[in-house]
Amino acid sequence: MSLFDWFADRRKGQYVANVKQEPDEGDGLWSKCPECGQVVYLKDLKLNASVCANCGHHHRIDSAERIALIADPDSFQVLNADLSPVDPLGFKDRRAYADRLRESQASTGLRDGVVTGLCRVEGIPMGLAAMDFRFMGGSMGSVVGEKITRLIEESTARKLPLLIVCASGGARMQEGMLSLMQMAKISGALERHREAELLYMPLLTHPTTGGVTASFAMLGDLILAEPKALIGFAGRRVIEQTLREKLPDNFQTAEYLQEHGFVDTIVPRTQLRSTLANLLRLHGCKPMELTRA
Repeated sequence: MSLFDWFADRRKGQYVANVKQEPDEGDGLWSKCPECGQVVYLKDLKLNASVCANCGHHHRIDSAERIALIADPDSFQVLNADLSPVDPLGFKDRRAYADRLRESQASTGLRDGVVTGLCRVEGIPMGLAAMDFRFMGGSMGSVVGEKITRLIEESTARKLPLLIVCASGGARMQEGMLSLMQMAKISGALERHREAELLYMPLLTHPTTGGVTASFAMLGDLILAEPKALIGFAGRRVIEQTLREKLPDNFQTAEYLQEHGFVDTIVPRTQLRSTLANLLRLHGCKPMELTRA
């Protein structure tokens, strides 16, 4: 028997395993769901509004993606895009606040943590603000407060309904009291919007916490939320230590808040535009042309 025949006979009796190679997420073509572990083609995930088709997990999206999901195509008009934050306190912890701002601006392409403007939803004009968690955790500084306040005032002047998409870790500590003042400023503008008998809806996404929750996120005529979004003021551990008792596993989720009356309805992202249009029509809003700001 030749050496070749000997190797051939040995291979006949061996089982060759069918090794399935898992797609590499690092190539930018695939995404793995953190909830169920399903690996999907990134393009398919985007087509489904970045919602996992297997388990319904809502992946975090940025402000541009959010606006594209809500507004009619080519209808969004940006307002106050030139506003930029400054460092009024010369704040520095491990790093200077000015350096953090420059880094966030370079990585996101944004001036600050919110994009505001006017748009149409199935032809109905509406004011829209979308907070972006990528920019310093969506924290609320002076520029975020100013842009949202100006949007509210523009919406009030035009007699438009208003939607603010909340995604924030709270007030921006690097601006101290100036960031906390934004809570009162935005709340005051919303009160004037309410007095004009105009509709305001916040959409609470993952996460919505701190000073944002303590102000405009909870002042809506209708409070909407995405499934399983984390919504709260203080952190879970702080509350447990204060109360000295164990909290439910689903505490501070959108579902828990809806059950206890803090959220009116939970809207899956894939149904958001149609749901918003129905709510706007229910409140008497009608399609019309939107003049330039």
